[in-house]
Amino acid sequence: MTTLTAVEKKKLDNPPLDIHYLGDRVLRQPAKRIAKVDDKLRQTIKEMLQTMYSADGIGLAAPQVGIHKQLIVIDIALDQPDEPPLILINPKIINSSSNLCNSEEGCLSIPGVYLEVTRPDEIEISYKNELGKPCKLKATGLLSRAIQHEMDHLNGVMFVDRVNNNIALNEELKKRGFAASAVKPVKK
Repeated sequence: MTTLTAVEKKKLDNPPLDIHYLGDRVLRQPAKRIAKVDDKLRQTIKEMLQTMYSADGIGLAAPQVGIHKQLIVIDIALDQPDEPPLILINPKIINSSSNLCNSEEGCLSIPGVYLEVTRPDEIEISYKNELGKPCKLKATGLLSRAIQHEMDHLNGVMFVDRVNNNIALNEELKKRGFAASAVKPVKK
């Protein structure tokens, strides 16, 4: 299946967008809903995909590249060139399972830091695709986790804000040169 925003799944020497890192205020600002899905937005989607692939990521939210729009690109099938990425415009979780699951997460905005995060195992979302068509999707496992992780970015939340083990969190951040003061714990 080809998409309007198909790009080759490869690293570029000079990706089109710059990824912002933990501590940058731009990552804490809530994203705005997208009113119009057009060619300009599809070009942004292509650039986000190229940037994500160049950084070996499986997901990227627009705020991570300084764009304050509710836009996410995800590709959990990096080794499958014919499998198209998932494009989520104005995504909204409409249902989530009460089953919680612990798993390690990382983030392109916090390179080298990997920590356990608890999230619902299964979610159902509504969103618009790159054509502006309303869609629904049920996701489990890695896809569910990736969607929730990226949707957090749209609200100015980062995965480290959800880590329960403060000792491991502070240790990992320090090791990678990030300030623990940049973490904003989410109220449970």
